[in-house]
Amino acid sequence: MGQHLYRLAIAPMQQHGDRIHLTPDQQHYLYRVLRLTAGDRCIVINGRGKAWIASLADDWATLLNPLELGTELPHPLTLIVALPKGSGFEDIIRSGTELGVSRFQPVISDRTLLKPSPQKLTRWQRIAQEAAEQSERAIVPVVHDPLPFRDSLDPGTQTTALIALARGDSPPLTTVLNCLPRSTELAIATGPEGGWTPTEQAAAIAAGFRPVSLGRRILRAVTAPVAAAATIAAWQEQDQVHPVTSGEDSGC
Repeated sequence: MGQHLYRLAIAPMQQHGDRIHLTPDQQHYLYRVLRLTAGDRCIVINGRGKAWIASLADDWATLLNPLELGTELPHPLTLIVALPKGSGFEDIIRSGTELGVSRFQPVISDRTLLKPSPQKLTRWQRIAQEAAEQSERAIVPVVHDPLPFRDSLDPGTQTTALIALARGDSPPLTTVLNCLPRSTELAIATGPEGGWTPTEQAAAIAAGFRPVSLGRRILRAVTAPVAAAATIAAWQEQDQVHPVTSGEDSGC
């Protein structure tokens, strides 16, 4: 039933019990662009994992039945991304959100050219919300304020942190993943055009980041995080009937 209904992501302050106050922008899109009318139904997501069938009524929507969308990755995934030039980070947010990323941490590296304005964060979060609606997610990923790379090197004690290196003899990402429990919460850092500097690599490894390779080819700064997210998402969602056991035919 719900798969053909429009997905509407809301902010927490819009919810008042079983009623949702629609913003002017939402009303315009629902009634003028989509041509919906009072009594029509949509799916409301609160961006925090909950979803409902809702009935529209002018500037309100009334929540009806709760839904289990089942579209989230089993465990959180953070992308730590050295900001690429131009609008490349916007493309990363769209694709990463579609793939199930739960958190984006943009960073300023030694080779970063982009110096984002404060208005960028609002735009980035809106892009994440739109991508979450389009990809039928129950959670809207968080896009954090940009940080200097060295300030991002503490992803939390419960998180296994990886750093993608373009050159050298780092083990493939898939090899490292198959040595980890499937329940591992992950963060992976991908570099700017030109790659991480040796100083940045050393700082990340000293902070506990494990170096990995994304393949034999050199990927662009906008391609690497998407490739990493796709690989991790596929690994998390593999059939777990016969999971890889650490050290068992895996080279761990």
